[in-house]
Amino acid sequence: MYRTHNCGELRTSEVGQEVTLSGWVQTIRDKGFIMWIDVRDRYGITQIMLSEETSTPQLMETARTLGREFVIKVTGEVIERSSKSDKIPTGDIEIKVNTLDVLNASKVPPFTIGEETDGGDDLRMKYRFLDLRRSSVQRNIIFRSQLAIATRQYLASNDFIEVETPVLIKSTPEGARDFVVPSRMNGGQFYALPQSPQTFKQLLMVSGFDKYFQIVKCFRDEDLRADRQPEFTQIDCEMSFVTQEQILNTFEGLTKHLFKTTMNVELGDFPRMQYDDAMQQYGSDKPDLRFGMPFTELNDLAKGHGFSVFDNAELIVGICVKGEAANFSNKALKKLEEWMKRPQIGAKGLVNVKFNEDDSVKSSVGKFYDEAQLKAWGEKAGAEAGDMLLILSGETDKTRKQLSELRLELGRRLELIKPGDFKPLWVVDFPLLEWDEESERFHAMHHPFTSPKKEEIPNMLNGDHQTMKNLKADAYDLVINGSEIGGGSIRIHDRALQSKNFELLGFTPEEAEAQFGFLLGAFEYGAPPHGGIAFGFDRLCAVLNGSSSIRDFIAFPKNNQGRDVMIDAPAPISEEQLEELSIGVVMPEEV
Repeated sequence: MYRTHNCGELRTSEVGQEVTLSGWVQTIRDKGFIMWIDVRDRYGITQIMLSEETSTPQLMETARTLGREFVIKVTGEVIERSSKSDKIPTGDIEIKVNTLDVLNASKVPPFTIGEETDGGDDLRMKYRFLDLRRSSVQRNIIFRSQLAIATRQYLASNDFIEVETPVLIKSTPEGARDFVVPSRMNGGQFYALPQSPQTFKQLLMVSGFDKYFQIVKCFRDEDLRADRQPEFTQIDCEMSFVTQEQILNTFEGLTKHLFKTTMNVELGDFPRMQYDDAMQQYGSDKPDLRFGMPFTELNDLAKGHGFSVFDNAELIVGICVKGEAANFSNKALKKLEEWMKRPQIGAKGLVNVKFNEDDSVKSSVGKFYDEAQLKAWGEKAGAEAGDMLLILSGETDKTRKQLSELRLELGRRLELIKPGDFKPLWVVDFPLLEWDEESERFHAMHHPFTSPKKEEIPNMLNGDHQTMKNLKADAYDLVINGSEIGGGSIRIHDRALQSKNFELLGFTPEEAEAQFGFLLGAFEYGAPPHGGIAFGFDRLCAVLNGSSSIRDFIAFPKNNQGRDVMIDAPAPISEEQLEELSIGVVMPEEV
């Protein structure tokens, strides 16, 4: 037997028992006549003790051959420690060793394997199998497992059926770039890895499985950031005979269940916000509501007073920074303006208006506006004595985005974001389509299968170009703390309406049939009304734990270049494999 107990469970109640433990050597403290060794497994750490007084010379000699990360098995008696530690749960006991076996030796690890480490990101990713031994990393992976189990429990208790959908599918032109897989048996043809099981879960609704879910791997060949990976995991769900309201209530319930089960956090009811309101008030379709500072538009008060920057702007908009924190020095304001002018944000300048405690007003544009005019701005923005307005102007969409970045940065700098604070939000009624001036065509805001709101269907079928730009969709996103956790929609379930949407997206009837004929055909066999949602599982893990990177919750993540530096992938394949796959060789029909 390798172990009777794990390294995290022994307490004073086991004093006097003979036990067997197995694990990795964490630290060795050799005082000459006595040795203490910390043995670690995923459950915790237990201290073992050997001494020249109670241990044989051979046992002491074996112990002195050990190094960090050796795998050992020890048998001995649980005794009470004379010097107890409150840093670990097993700190009241230790094991007086009778036998010690080396199960496997270890090279000196390239970095410290502990709660804190001296290994940089690149080194730890190269030796990820060692990094995963660290308790802080293991906690993340264990949390991920607990979240998946809690998800399955909730959905199963609500009559959802887990169904696996294919991984080798067909490439489609919409969305991000596909990862493609060559077919050996069908030379010159390719599968694609799924960006989402979207069409398959809709087909399951046509098949009569009215509640489907899957915790599923998805793949997108796109540029990477801290919250993106080429392969990622979704909680993918679909329901039949449901309204948007029923879907939101179901998955609000799932979210509350996950927070309570894994974090013991009680969430209240989630507020709803229209997409248009989110963009107007926060400049983002995923606003962080852990702090205030909604936008105030000032066009009606600031235009026409000789300040050309404002007079020529499409939008003048500001935020009110509340309280003593608003007493920025001129130097601090200058640095903030320089931060806004960085290429990543691209603001031309930053106007400030300070409302002083003595009821006076001071502004960087004071020569263009008198005190009464500036106070009118403050009144509209809800400013009080000690507050400050920060104002941007320019093109509407660009300016809102810039002000959104400023608002988030101030939230961080002024420490307005409190640890452990969670603010969920449903953003609803997204636009159905986005017009791209460069390609002169519409793109789907969510995906091509999203339904317009019921009252918009006649406009979609018969409206003009401008009408199409203003169509609203039965689409919704779940946002928590400024991160999009999930998104979904009511789907189109009628062939004529789906064909019209493909037409608006630039598909010819032939292209639509070639790409999605299987789905259009299925709609002719009694497709029920249906809708669903997909949660970003990796991102949900990160948000619940206050982390900015999903890589912390993926056992074997890729780096920022999409590489697995541990196994060195992607990698070339042999010419023989290329020939088998009909890649880089001339096909017979081409000769």
